[in-house]
Amino acid sequence: MPTRRAVLGAGAATALAVLGAGCAPRTPGSAGGAAAGQEGAALTARPTGSPPTGAPEPGTRPLGLVSSRDPLLHVPPDPGTGPLPLVVSLHGAGGDAEAGLGLLRPAADEQGLVVLAPASRGPTWDAVGGEYGRDAALVDRALAEVFGTVPVDPARIAVAGFSDGASYALGLGLANGGLFRHIVAFSPGFVPPAPRSGSPAVFVSHGVDDDVLPIDRTSRRIVPALEDDGYDVTYREFPGPHAVPPEVLHAAVEWLAAD
Repeated sequence: MPTRRAVLGAGAATALAVLGAGCAPRTPGSAGGAAAGQEGAALTARPTGSPPTGAPEPGTRPLGLVSSRDPLLHVPPDPGTGPLPLVVSLHGAGGDAEAGLGLLRPAADEQGLVVLAPASRGPTWDAVGGEYGRDAALVDRALAEVFGTVPVDPARIAVAGFSDGASYALGLGLANGGLFRHIVAFSPGFVPPAPRSGSPAVFVSHGVDDDVLPIDRTSRRIVPALEDDGYDVTYREFPGPHAVPPEVLHAAVEWLAAD
């Protein structure tokens, strides 16, 4: 069975290979030729016209959508009566829903953010090494379930992730800008291609000493390309490896909560 480091390395190799091949620049809301075969990234779930009322029960629970690697939903200790901000948090290669949840849970509790943490069907997210498919479909089902049970603020829905999860967050977020108003990408490798919609704001962080997804081949290319395409990008480099330092996490969560 491959080690976590081996899985991370495989995900990084795929990301760097795709990035090296290049992606055609696209303005916000445009499809772009490279994305023509990636329509599976489009999500259909939306907050209901008549959202649930009352305060949801705090804590973490599985959604019960699949028998293996079920998505987790976390409601902060004092959620109030809503509508509530929601962040979809995506784990890195070799991770699971708990890893995605653990990425944001402490800081999200401080800011009162609801966190939805799905898990990829394979070792990493489908579009990292291929096309959007089962993973995007499960994210869509999980969002529909959450929208039916939690009063979510449509103007404060975000997608976030680390490493391969950050790459997937960029791909899904840019493809669904009408749903995700904010994207947080901690140490991404590349942007999986898909037709784009909307103009979400983007937060990117990356360690200058990252030896898994080296910054010169990843975020230092991704960020200027997004800015050239017209996106509002907040970018933070830090002295360190392939990780999410506490101060960077808090900066990202505060950025989410401030808008």
